[in-house]
Amino acid sequence: MASHSVTTPHLSISFILSLTLLSQNLTHLSFLLPPAKKKMGKKRNWSWTSALVGAASAIAATAIISAKPKDPTFHLISIKFTSFKLKPPVVDTELILTVHVTNPNVAPIHYSSTAMSIFYEGSLLGSAQVDAGSQQPRSCQVLRLPARLDGLKLAHHGSRFISDVAKREMVLDASVDIGGFARVLWWSHKFKVHVDSHLTVDPVFLDVLDQENTSQLELFLN
Repeated sequence: MASHSVTTPHLSISFILSLTLLSQNLTHLSFLLPPAKKKMGKKRNWSWTSALVGAASAIAATAIISAKPKDPTFHLISIKFTSFKLKPPVVDTELILTVHVTNPNVAPIHYSSTAMSIFYEGSLLGSAQVDAGSQQPRSCQVLRLPARLDGLKLAHHGSRFISDVAKREMVLDASVDIGGFARVLWWSHKFKVHVDSHLTVDPVFLDVLDQENTSQLELFLN
């Protein structure tokens, strides 16, 4: 199994399909081509139709192989409380993270379920569940991810958290690995996307003040 990161320019699927159709239709055009001349000596079978079909097929195959996926993009839109449980001396909370996801590729993607890890001051604070699903090519969709934060772990950074509440800025980090497969015509390739997010939120009203998201895609050729 080989893997590599890919970030190549977008290739139109209509161009790929046109080349494929060309290779199929050329087989019906043999009557337009001049008959092959017979030569003395060693026989050499040559067909312009076969040559053109072979060339078109090679170009189509090269085009499809070159249509490597681009990294999808993720953007956190909002955070919303769904449960607030006071268990002195800590508080457990459940949230809904609304995430906007863009698939810039010419192929649909199918991904398995996973969990997004949420960190505060380097400590794992909680996780958000990502259900298995799919996304159409060159499309956007909104995911609503249920998350749970462990108040006991937050209490370990009590003084820093109080300071963040006072200044209305709290820095969180999140990471997730999403695996699945992408299909281009008759080929399927497994992939894995690693996403890191650096978020600044208002801990009082849960507004997203700033964010920086980076993703890295690995395409498995075999």
